[in-house]
Amino acid sequence: MSVSQQYRTFSQLMEDVSIDFSTYALEGMIEPQQLIKVATRVNYDLGLKIHRTKEVIIDVEHGRGQLPMDFKYINYAFRCGSYTINNTMPSGTHIETFNDVPYVPAPGQVSPCNTDDTCKDVCVIKTCNDTNSHQLVQRVGPNNFRTFSTWTELRIKGVNDKVCYCPSLGAQALDIAEIKDGFLITTFRTGKIYMSYQGDMVNSDGDLLVLDQPYCNEYYEYAIKQRILENMVWQGENVSQQLQLIEGRLRASRNNALSFVNTPDFAEMRKLWTMNRRAQYHNYYNMFLSYAPVNPRVVSGPNFTPTSTTVQ
Repeated sequence: MSVSQQYRTFSQLMEDVSIDFSTYALEGMIEPQQLIKVATRVNYDLGLKIHRTKEVIIDVEHGRGQLPMDFKYINYAFRCGSYTINNTMPSGTHIETFNDVPYVPAPGQVSPCNTDDTCKDVCVIKTCNDTNSHQLVQRVGPNNFRTFSTWTELRIKGVNDKVCYCPSLGAQALDIAEIKDGFLITTFRTGKIYMSYQGDMVNSDGDLLVLDQPYCNEYYEYAIKQRILENMVWQGENVSQQLQLIEGRLRASRNNALSFVNTPDFAEMRKLWTMNRRAQYHNYYNMFLSYAPVNPRVVSGPNFTPTSTTVQ
């Protein structure tokens, strides 16, 4: 996610709206049950970038594994292979209050070998040697964790666009999984699946979450105020002028919120620049380098053969 990861609950949002509409709140004209769908619609309008990206290891037993409670959209999934268990035994009166599993930073940030950042439960780390390989680490207790070194691609089938926008839909893999009724139905009986997904906009208590950012806060508040005044119009209240004022502010706040959310950050711009640079190199430089003739006056040596016509 490229925008701020600060969230607040729908109840906190309604408190700010009630302060602005204190007179209507005292008269009982504000019903939060009627307005929660407005906040849900605004979350949907802002898009997937406001959802928090999460990682999880799913245990598959008897061909099915339970999805996380806050599962919303799947990004990709892999079937994990064999793993090793590492134990860190406490000594003396030491109480562990940190996670010693390094976290993989985004492209352009510092290497995991030189950072103190940590992950909570599951993370993919890059080894600090010269092999340029990756490992999947799962925290299973306060003093031990599992390390997966091998995994295979998992094909997802039988889902609609409301659940998956992932590349695993067209994967050519032997292992197949299906999302159905909150479970991941697999073609294999037992195993472990690593899955990256977008979390739902709810907290651990089931309360609706909204993005907490100045531009987005105005969009949420004006959308709710517009619905409150609209309901009052249907009840015969004379609030047409207030409704007209709020609708003008709502359009401006929506444009500001969408502009903020859809603006790419530095990491996304760097990734796009790298992909574009590689594509231009392949189209306009690599094609000439692959078929360039060898000049025997320049290339010489005991193992040189003049019959070679290309530079590999």
